[in-house]
Amino acid sequence: MQIAHPSPAQRDPAWQGRVFWSLAALLLLWPLLVTTEFKPWLLWHAESRKVMGNFLAEFFPPAHDKEFLILVAKETWRTVAVATAGIALALLMAIPLTLLGTSALSVSALSGKMAFLPSIVRQAIRWLLIILRSVPELVWALVFVRVVGLGPTAGVLAIALTYAGMLGKVYTEILESGEAHATQSLMRNGGGRLQSFFYGLLPQNAAELTSYTVYRWECAIRSSAVLGFVGAGGLGQQLDNSMKMFKGSEVATLLIVFMLLVWLADKASSWLRKELG
Repeated sequence: MQIAHPSPAQRDPAWQGRVFWSLAALLLLWPLLVTTEFKPWLLWHAESRKVMGNFLAEFFPPAHDKEFLILVAKETWRTVAVATAGIALALLMAIPLTLLGTSALSVSALSGKMAFLPSIVRQAIRWLLIILRSVPELVWALVFVRVVGLGPTAGVLAIALTYAGMLGKVYTEILESGEAHATQSLMRNGGGRLQSFFYGLLPQNAAELTSYTVYRWECAIRSSAVLGFVGAGGLGQQLDNSMKMFKGSEVATLLIVFMLLVWLADKASSWLRKELG
């Protein structure tokens, strides 16, 4: 008895679409790989393996002398302080910009189309938020290192500006995507913008706003370590110094501490989101 084999369409009705999009992805990806000169096989050349092996061999054992560990502890605390202070300044800038840029809090929009001047102001604020977040914090840090000198101040200002743009944009989107009926009712009955925000928009969006803020604080901790490579202090600056001095054991210790710091920040942010949510 001959067994009838099902056709590809019977086995998987969507096989043609999967094949098409897979080929399309490869065609789009190939020019990008060529442009970026992506050649991972170079890692397996004899000379590359030798250099990598020598570099990794210097990591063991990690540096653990008392004086260096005290220095690492200070730089770790400085990294957390830079991230927290940067987020605090970012909130001081983002919250007013959010209140001014949220169309749900516009009195003139209650009657229909928003008035010309408020519309221009809100558009200008949105462009300002775009400018702030489009410049990476690393670029801001390079600018502020030249202005205020080496140290954590440059890192705090860099995080504050970039994250103010990010927070302001997302806060505005969260507030405008929520139900605005209660807020508009408050304003129609004589309530001010702040009253309408605190009693209308904020209660229904508080959990989402808090969750995103805590997530950005976690990201700021990672950013503050990277900013140290341009002289903004913290673990990154010490890591850069150790790498320049070819002290692999110190680099290993700093990487371990940084991974532990990111893990603790992730756990802390998860706990805060759970408690505040």
